Amino acid sequence: MKRALILSGGGAKAAYQIGVLKAVKEVIGKFTPCPFEIVCGTSAGAINALGIASMAGNFNRAVSSMDYLWRTLEIDQVVKSGWIDTGYSLARISASLLNQGRGQKRPISLLDNAPLREFLIKHVRFEDIEKAINRDKLEAVSITAMGYQSGESVSFYQGKPDIKSWRGWNRVGVPSKLNIDHLMASSAIPTLFPPVRINREYFGDGALRQTAPLSPAIHLGAEKLFIIGTSDIRKPIRPPATSATPSIAQVVGHILNGAFVDNLQVDVASLQQTNDLLRLIPKRHWDRLPESLRIIDYLQISPSESIDNIASKMLHFLPDSIKFFLRVTGGTRQGGGISAAAYLLFNSEFCGELIKLGYKDGCAQADDIKAFFDQ
Repeated sequence: MKRALILSGGGAKAAYQIGVLKAVKEVIGKFTPCPFEIVCGTSAGAINALGIASMAGNFNRAVSSMDYLWRTLEIDQVVKSGWIDTGYSLARISASLLNQGRGQKRPISLLDNAPLREFLIKHVRFEDIEKAINRDKLEAVSITAMGYQSGESVSFYQGKPDIKSWRGWNRVGVPSKLNIDHLMASSAIPTLFPPVRINREYFGDGALRQTAPLSPAIHLGAEKLFIIGTSDIRKPIRPPATSATPSIAQVVGHILNGAFVDNLQVDVASLQQTNDLLRLIPKRHWDRLPESLRIIDYLQISPSESIDNIASKMLHFLPDSIKFFLRVTGGTRQGGGISAAAYLLFNSEFCGELIKLGYKDGCAQADDIKAFFDQ
């Protein structure tokens, strides 16, 4: 039975996923190959996905390596955060108004994430993905990006040669030899980071228009899904009445949460509904069902605490230029945009706290994790 690991996006929030995987490592035993035949990631989750996939032969080493990466990460390794760099980006945005909102030589964005490209080139061994596939340590790995021209959700996958590409409504699977451009495209948060050109089209964050986040894993042959989200899915709390208008960061935060959180939860709910309906059909009739209709078991682990609350206590770790940008756009608790700020909190202290939370949540569901791999 093929198991898939699904890692959603969320900027710096993706550090939480590594904490959960540390708990998985302890439950199944440290010295094992990757327990997931298929690995799928989107946005920052794509970074974790490729990190795990490139070391599929040694799950302990893969998780430890990604743990070290997130615990030592600082924002200067992700974006150019100096005042001059920030001013230059703002100047390019202003100049783009004279060119129909386009950059002259390269795409415009609020931040320059060139340091992230260099950082990932050093830490992700893309060449080892093919080795893992050839040694039967991995069936396939997929990362998703959104095409700005086509508007399609494109899942670039590298896997066994017998895996067929697919096309659905507004989404497509494309066989590819994954490289740094695919990873940078998938993690290019809209407006914050520049889109990346792959072949003939520019691509941005994979969470955009990814209405079916579970689809790539299912198309790649997964029969069980291990899903790690990056936002708590508690029942909503009725907010107090306010006369203050929404800040820019608050609006952006809700847009990002809609892409990173809501689509995943809707897809999980749809999967559960399909499973419930199929279980009502007597097993003797299952062979008459279309091949695409089958029960797919899953386990989902999401933060038990509000990541936004953790982020609100860590904003002082950010460089002055980023703090100024967040303050003037409302990216603070007072401005209501702390959720947007959390996406940018690439800081060892913040990421370390999220890893601890992920590990705690994973340990709390140790029995569920064990059952997932035993069945």
